[in-house]
Amino acid sequence: MLFKNITILNGDMAIENNQYVLVKDDKVAYIGSEKPADGYSREYDGKGKLLMSGFFNGHGHSPMTLMRGYGENMALQDWLFKKIFPFEDQLDSNAVYWGTMMAMAESLRYGIVSTSDMYYFCEDMAEAVAESGAKANISRSITNPMGSPVSELASFEEMKRFYEGFHNTASGRIKVDMSLHAEYTSNPETAMALAEYARSLDDTIMHIHVSETKSEHEECIQRHGLTPAAYLEKMGLFDVPAIAAHCVYSDDNDLDIFKAKGVTVATNPVSNMKLASGICDVQKIMDKGINLAIGTDSVASNNSLDFMEEMKVMTIGCKVHTGDPKAVTPANALRAATVGGAKAQGRTDSGVLKKGMKADLIVIDISQANMHPVHNLINNLVYSCSGKDVVMTMVDGKVLYDNGEYTTIDLEKTIFETSKATQKILERL
Repeated sequence: MLFKNITILNGDMAIENNQYVLVKDDKVAYIGSEKPADGYSREYDGKGKLLMSGFFNGHGHSPMTLMRGYGENMALQDWLFKKIFPFEDQLDSNAVYWGTMMAMAESLRYGIVSTSDMYYFCEDMAEAVAESGAKANISRSITNPMGSPVSELASFEEMKRFYEGFHNTASGRIKVDMSLHAEYTSNPETAMALAEYARSLDDTIMHIHVSETKSEHEECIQRHGLTPAAYLEKMGLFDVPAIAAHCVYSDDNDLDIFKAKGVTVATNPVSNMKLASGICDVQKIMDKGINLAIGTDSVASNNSLDFMEEMKVMTIGCKVHTGDPKAVTPANALRAATVGGAKAQGRTDSGVLKKGMKADLIVIDISQANMHPVHNLINNLVYSCSGKDVVMTMVDGKVLYDNGEYTTIDLEKTIFETSKATQKILERL
């Protein structure tokens, strides 16, 4: 495909107008101001459009589309134990498959090309992602609140089988990560066993909830004499590349650990504010030189996957938190949403619009009223743009969403099957 006369956001987070971009197979083959001679079957008129890297969701729970709007106006612990966990106890593979497919449809609609996903029934999740054409780093989340022997954990064996059977499948679109759900839902023996297994693998990433709430952070100190980050480091869980999700209450020593260990912080601004968990100081994280990604968390606590909204809330939330209107620029937000998330997922061939990189790209309609006038287009992308301004999403050079139409997902069937699966669960509760 050749995009002609299109505005682009390049890898330096700078705007270039009237460009030609050639996508060949799964990569960007050419970017320039002169039209290439041949090598394409479709020509896309880019007038009034912007082409950029797709978004990389740093933290999500895709099957929880089934719980959108189910538990509202509750504190995190009440929300989890009174609403979410009882619902999740009724999940089956069919529900998880369709819940994931719904999340993929919504993700592609909003320009998300890849998600770091933490859940269970992971094989069903992988099947849905693979069929949708999207990318995902999927981890079988490990919990052990009762402190059972690790050898008796069915989840641990599921995790191993999933890694062995699905890592780097679907032409590399599916990657399998490891996951300790959190310090407070497990015990040291489980954490150390997971760390040992992760170290034995040539290629994996650890994904963990860290210091999401004040109570989680403080109770970990009471239990172990260490913050969650310090505890997880001691357990060895940061000995492999890792994503620390939330980090709302991480202190300076925690950030030093993340920097030293190369841990990515995945901030989840909308979810954290909606649950009144707090606001992550992403400016301090960036100042420390820590890789920053943005996550949506689940739509049960968000309640959408609109990544434009996520970027805007992240920037303005940190300004309020720090009292500094200069904190977190739009360019910072765009970098975290694209190359920061791709780096967190180990997808070093993605995340920027650049020759030779994977064609994981989105087209944004910048001709609409909400995008004018244009004093600074990068400012408009973060502060004025809506996820509904995304008009095309491409993964590995294949168009998956195009101006309201999906090429791989039957949206009507997905809505029907998701609603049916949700109703069956509600009838059992």
